[in-house]
Amino acid sequence: MTALSPRTLGRACARALCRFRGTAIALLLSGAPTVAEETAPMIYPETRQTAAAEVHFGVTVADPYRWLENDPKEDVEVAHWIKAQNALSAAYLQSLDGRDTFRQRLTAILDHETLSPPAERGGRYFFTRSGGLDNQTQLLMRNSVDGADQVLIDPNTWSQDGSVAMAEWVASADGAHVAFAMQDGGSDWRSIRVMETATGALLDDTLDWARFTTLAWHPDGSGFYYSRFPEPEAGAAFSASVEGHAVYFHRLGTPQSEDRLIHPATPGQALLHTVDVTADGRFLIIYTSALTGGVAVTVTDLTVPGSDPRPIVQGHDDRWVLLGNIGTTLYFATQKDAPRGRIVTLDLTEPQPEVSELIPERPDAVLREGGSAVLGDRLLVSYTVDVQSQVNLYRLDGSFDATVSLPGPGSTGIVQGRPGKNEAFFAFTSYDAPLTVLRLDVAAKRTTVWAAPELAVDLRKISVEPRFYKSKDGTRVPLFVVRRTDVIGPSPTMLTAYGGFGISMVPHFSAAAMAWVEQGGTYALANIRGGGEYGQAWHHAGRRANKQTVFDDFIAAGDYLIDQGITPPDGLAIHGESNGGLLVGAVVNQRPDLFAAALPSVGVLDMLRFDRFTSGSTWIMEFGNPAVEAEFHTLHAYSPLHTIQEGARYPAILINTADTDNRVVPAHSFKYAATVQAADLGNRPRLLRVDTRAGHGSGKPTHMVIDEYADMWAFAARWTGLQVRPSD
Repeated sequence: MTALSPRTLGRACARALCRFRGTAIALLLSGAPTVAEETAPMIYPETRQTAAAEVHFGVTVADPYRWLENDPKEDVEVAHWIKAQNALSAAYLQSLDGRDTFRQRLTAILDHETLSPPAERGGRYFFTRSGGLDNQTQLLMRNSVDGADQVLIDPNTWSQDGSVAMAEWVASADGAHVAFAMQDGGSDWRSIRVMETATGALLDDTLDWARFTTLAWHPDGSGFYYSRFPEPEAGAAFSASVEGHAVYFHRLGTPQSEDRLIHPATPGQALLHTVDVTADGRFLIIYTSALTGGVAVTVTDLTVPGSDPRPIVQGHDDRWVLLGNIGTTLYFATQKDAPRGRIVTLDLTEPQPEVSELIPERPDAVLREGGSAVLGDRLLVSYTVDVQSQVNLYRLDGSFDATVSLPGPGSTGIVQGRPGKNEAFFAFTSYDAPLTVLRLDVAAKRTTVWAAPELAVDLRKISVEPRFYKSKDGTRVPLFVVRRTDVIGPSPTMLTAYGGFGISMVPHFSAAAMAWVEQGGTYALANIRGGGEYGQAWHHAGRRANKQTVFDDFIAAGDYLIDQGITPPDGLAIHGESNGGLLVGAVVNQRPDLFAAALPSVGVLDMLRFDRFTSGSTWIMEFGNPAVEAEFHTLHAYSPLHTIQEGARYPAILINTADTDNRVVPAHSFKYAATVQAADLGNRPRLLRVDTRAGHGSGKPTHMVIDEYADMWAFAARWTGLQVRPSD
């Protein structure tokens, strides 16, 4: 892998000179300041190096900071190292102009009520409420759709630091009970409890060691299905692997030890099993995933005592999502033989159910399974056309009925409704539209607003521009550019993307983005390959051996923003989380000249050992297997930890992680931070920021989110030249 994108030296120099001249003139005319360099190298905490190394297929790979893989709760040296890193980064971040302003504006923008689409069960309506500045989301209930709110569950009372959250939840079919999961300190582990909704009383039932679980009630309300792992050995919960995942049934009033095994673990394979029950309570659906983007599907008829599970989809190559059922006919969204998605039916009265196509694949759009469902006597089907939602109603025979009007360009999801019920709800959001709940009258084909927040932002002053640019291989890639309507010419830019696991980055409202844009900056999101924005082929074009395509797409986005005069040279910051953190780490090594600041958060940064930690083994089908020679060489060629360019001038780097992240363990960030701090990469700071009692992101208290983004945005503003002005 070369350090720079392959282009002739002459063309690169000429283009760089043009960029510099044009933007320098614009900056002089606008009076904007240039970005100053640090006058002296930063002194980092001393990090002990060891002789640890491994030989892979003839390649010796040094790993001098492997001791940082140890759990800081068990290893005093690691704990002291984290404390020293946090002391350095905290002192630096506290000195930055604009940090308090960003914190104030993030607080003000987030200070609004957001409701989720309600789920009706037994005449009661269940939904979540975020009060804006509450650390955690509450669960509320109404006895009618427009009735008075009753707070059922308020996690804000569960801990002093606000770090215990409500995660998964589901109400029973009659609305009498709610099963809900508790998440402590951002961990993936869950404890499950049950509440009686009429009284608010908690039952004695307590289930432990649930992880990567869904919850689904048996139709008679006697109990529910969930997924769990075997209890880890003492002290091993943080680092426990993901083998042994299985589905159980818990009967109310009984101890967990008596829970009935429904779907056993697959020996020797890191497969995850999740569960659903059809709206009429007849069928139990179990999805088995290898995190390839596809699932196997097993169905059990709950109306027949002792009914055996029936595998109806085998293998893990394609997505299958149940949209609902009418009797024994199941309606699925699938990418089987349709990379952009189609809707099919399966009739369970057949001994070997055959797939029957109902709504074929569209060449101009991608089916969004999460925004589609059987509602009333119609199919609500959500598509994305160039990453923006279009919602249609179809009759159950597959014929088109109507297009559902939306408030504007944006995205939809979180559909709540049931076959045979005329009332349904779904969410709408966009970069300039906070999450709004729309109520759908299925028969009248009409939507009304059920809940809409009021913001401390004048969204009329915000411009959202959908654009397209060409990647290295000529592929056309979508890019959304968000800025104030009065911003003309280059402005410091925050560019983000994800690019993995088939996850689509659809338009959504972000308080963090608004805080950056309000200050005159530009916020840009690139819909690079590896995601699902254009279906299965778009995902596969950016995974395993094709992963370099993801980095090429992101680098091309940065080049485009500068070439188009949207971003000044040395005014581009990049941010990404998880797989997006991997993205940031990789492109900084490949094009350190392109970026002024880099913010990799909870990133996968050691691509040669990722599969050895917690859930990392489930990512092999996305990244490749380091134990396979050809795949090792692919991973080694872009691994952020192993491709740092000694002697190059690097952007300022602020690495974010959390001490209880057992999804992407913090060792990735620890080792990467130690490596970039020890390398000769110029005088810009390379800092590590470690949150305490926070995990991969889910369940993080609001006050910690505000602090994190205030730190990141102030850091990026310092190095991109964004002038942060106090709020009026």
